[in-house]
Amino acid sequence: MKIPYAAPVFGSARFNCPHCNAFSNFTWSHACISKPPGFLDIQGFIFCFCLHCQQYSIWHNQIIIYPDYSTATMPTDNMPEDVATDYLEARNIVDRSPRSACALLRLSLQKLMKHLGEKGNNTNDDIASLVKKGLPEELQKALDIIRVCGNNAVHPGEIDLKDDIDTALKLFDYINHIVDLRITKPKEITELWNKKIPDTAKKAIENRDK
Repeated sequence: MKIPYAAPVFGSARFNCPHCNAFSNFTWSHACISKPPGFLDIQGFIFCFCLHCQQYSIWHNQIIIYPDYSTATMPTDNMPEDVATDYLEARNIVDRSPRSACALLRLSLQKLMKHLGEKGNNTNDDIASLVKKGLPEELQKALDIIRVCGNNAVHPGEIDLKDDIDTALKLFDYINHIVDLRITKPKEITELWNKKIPDTAKKAIENRDK
């Protein structure tokens, strides 16, 4: 059985290692320097040792600072390259600046709109167009959450995203969810249709649906 991904959590004994990505056991120890006749703790710094790859991560005030690590999910398969570029840039900075990450995700969404058949100039208008074409309410809400939060990150309004990493992380999941439903699934269905359905059956289905 596949073990679900577990993000590194300060003080936890088991999670996916930020070095080797394996789900492993960890030991924790205070960072210290030699100061005869003993040792002196370095305030706020903690070492975390992976029993799988035998490497240390370094934490400061309960936040991982080494290696470079992001708590956001990777872009899903079939995410368009131009969308993924901004997505990955947002992923690299979300733990340090959720607000900046949300702004970049809004830009990813604007670029994604072109791949969903819209103009990509005004995200609000594009969402309205998709709704008229039958966009499910669930996806409409996800799109508007990304649009509004990303916009407020650039032009502060009623939502303060400066330290709201939980909201930012959800936006990454929403982008992936939209790509999966509107790009990946249709692609999979088309490929299976072309591969498995004989031409005679396709013609019969076409006549049925006239």
